[in-house]
Amino acid sequence: MVDTDIPSGTAADTLGGPAGRRSAPVKASKRAWATAASGRTAALLVSPTLLVLTIVVLYPTVMAFKESLYGTKGLDPRTGFISDTEPFVGLQNYADIFGEAGDRFWNAFWNTTFFTVVTVGLETLIGVAMALIMHKAFSGRALVRASILIPWAVPTAISGLLWRWIFNSDGIANALIGHQVLWTTEGFHAKVAVIIAEVWKTAPFIGLLVLAGLQVIPKEVYEAARIDGAGPLAQFWRITLPLVKPALLVAVLFRCLDALRMFDLPYLLIGAQKNSVETLSMLAQNEASNVRFGPAAAYAVLLFLYVFLIALGFVRLLGTDLVGDVGGPKAKRKNKLRRTAVSGSAEASA
Repeated sequence: MVDTDIPSGTAADTLGGPAGRRSAPVKASKRAWATAASGRTAALLVSPTLLVLTIVVLYPTVMAFKESLYGTKGLDPRTGFISDTEPFVGLQNYADIFGEAGDRFWNAFWNTTFFTVVTVGLETLIGVAMALIMHKAFSGRALVRASILIPWAVPTAISGLLWRWIFNSDGIANALIGHQVLWTTEGFHAKVAVIIAEVWKTAPFIGLLVLAGLQVIPKEVYEAARIDGAGPLAQFWRITLPLVKPALLVAVLFRCLDALRMFDLPYLLIGAQKNSVETLSMLAQNEASNVRFGPAAAYAVLLFLYVFLIALGFVRLLGTDLVGDVGGPKAKRKNKLRRTAVSGSAEASA
């Protein structure tokens, strides 16, 4: 038999003896001190970002909510005199959404949602196609990439004026379809004009982010798939799309948040106070331009909550894909399996 006696003074004796019991609290205190030091360092590094976010995001949000609790200047019904200060009305501006001001608000709300869903959906399809084209190796690829990215580089104000000229009564759009349509007036055709202009402007943005994701996929993966007999369609569904999914989800998230705040393009292309294309941002701006700052702030706060909830739901539902499955259920299952395998191998070696 093999002698398994452990001589005194070894690690096992140290851990089990009085010296080991004395050194254990020392090691624990060192670990606690190191953890606290790393936490202080992390807080110090993050503090400038938190300060900027407080100034840029938190303070304006709090002030907007405070302003939404006040009404407009005018005749005070209690005294009968004209008041120079804004009266405190509490949540009345929010309650009016379900009353006299509700029709216009809900029209702007559904317009905003409709533009977001349709434009982001079309931009995703077209952007992925653009990325696949720009990723291919062919002569003149640099020229094709530059021409695809030009619309995204054009300022939105210039893009709105350009498409307003295209959708004019005697513009290029009517010349192509063969009959006259008043694109910049009330009606569903105004929505179509905004959607076309928005997709043309921002589809290259999704294409650019997806292209960045395509360029990090190893070529060996496609070579192995071709050897296994996978065709182009199978390679796209089983290799390209899963591997480019994190970049695609980030692009879609950014575009959703941007589309929910849509203002400048429909404002310049169609005009203000058009029920067909009026969004929540346009509604808040119109109220503020008419010196009704309380209702305008209420609309802005509701838009902020809408964007925040969409972003939160997006990250909570798809957050594991956005961060590469770090901390998500899949990662936990993988870590559990890894720990089980390591412990099993340790027991086998023992």
